[in-house]
Amino acid sequence: MDSLSPGPVPAAPGTAAPDPYGFDTVVDRRGTWCTQWDYVEDRFGVPDLLPFTISDMDFETAPEVVAALRGRLDHGVLGYSRWRQDDFLSAIVHWYATRHATAVDPGSVVYAPSVVYQLSQLLRLWSGPGDGVVAHTPMYDAFPKTVAAHGRRLLECPLDDWTELERLLALPDTAVLLLCSPHNPTGRVWSGDELDRMARLCALHGVAVISDEIHADLAHPPYVHRPWVRHAGEGRWAVITSASKSFNIPALTGSYGIIGDPASREAYLRQLKEADGLSSPAVLSLVGHIAAYRDGAPWLDALRTYLAGNLALVAGRLREEFPELGWEPPQAGYLAWIDLRPLGVDDDALQRELVEVEKVAIMPGAAYGSPGRVRLNVGCPRSKAVTGIEALVRALHRLTREG
Repeated sequence: MDSLSPGPVPAAPGTAAPDPYGFDTVVDRRGTWCTQWDYVEDRFGVPDLLPFTISDMDFETAPEVVAALRGRLDHGVLGYSRWRQDDFLSAIVHWYATRHATAVDPGSVVYAPSVVYQLSQLLRLWSGPGDGVVAHTPMYDAFPKTVAAHGRRLLECPLDDWTELERLLALPDTAVLLLCSPHNPTGRVWSGDELDRMARLCALHGVAVISDEIHADLAHPPYVHRPWVRHAGEGRWAVITSASKSFNIPALTGSYGIIGDPASREAYLRQLKEADGLSSPAVLSLVGHIAAYRDGAPWLDALRTYLAGNLALVAGRLREEFPELGWEPPQAGYLAWIDLRPLGVDDDALQRELVEVEKVAIMPGAAYGSPGRVRLNVGCPRSKAVTGIEALVRALHRLTREG
């Protein structure tokens, strides 16, 4: 299975790559109720900053997705619908088979309005108040909030500390390993050996696994994402995911999961339908997923190549200006996780420079439990990526000269 081809190799840094889908085109997102652009003041306290923040992209989605959405809207009737139908389920099965060399039983697939909804329901199913939930640090900021909101205890494990991971999994009240694969915010792609090791540890200690794989389709060659489905045993496990990150359709508010244990799957679906009344899905989300998974692969390959170019740009500028950082692009995604600790700059001072002087919004590492870093979203036209990295470089130069 690990011989799966990672896909097209990105253009070398410094070379011009074709742009058949117009990723260089700047789309004005202001005035569209856009969280990243219109509500930047909510997090940074200042309006009208140029945002490099939450993980959505500034690109139009695949034309195949847009065409399918238009076709559905042209029908004119938007009544109740069903997700448990062959078009949706077979599209997911097809995607996993062709993209990830992984067989998925369509009967194991479930629907949800969001990935975090799935996380919430599975925490309720597989843990109780006060139980421990293990997750790697740094950490996607929704994880600690969701775990705390359900009265569970978050057990933080450094990313490469296997001794600590085993210690935490062995605790008597540890119930769940919350895995982020690929990892957000670092972009780490777990190897097959690493996933097998986690699976063995969780089986040994009777710990359920919830694997958030929403960034799975954005692994950069030569790195290959390996779905947890390929490493899971007979215990309690789930993959929670969506096409929303890879095809930039989060506003369609839909996701799906794969739950291995039949009893857990039925309990989840009972909660979805009877307790929460959410069994009728967002029909445009179904349409978007089907079109993306059936016809969107060429667009996605072009997107990954373009994103690799943006990340190479960031790496080149940091190598030129701050070689002591030794920064390398992430193995997946479009979020540049940059460790600034070798420069000794103060986090608050850096944010003041970025916000007050450069007029840009770049996420501080403290938001993910790791001060001394920043997370720069370069899922955007290259001209914007240039603006973002140049603003960061100028701010860092001012602070290092002052220091």
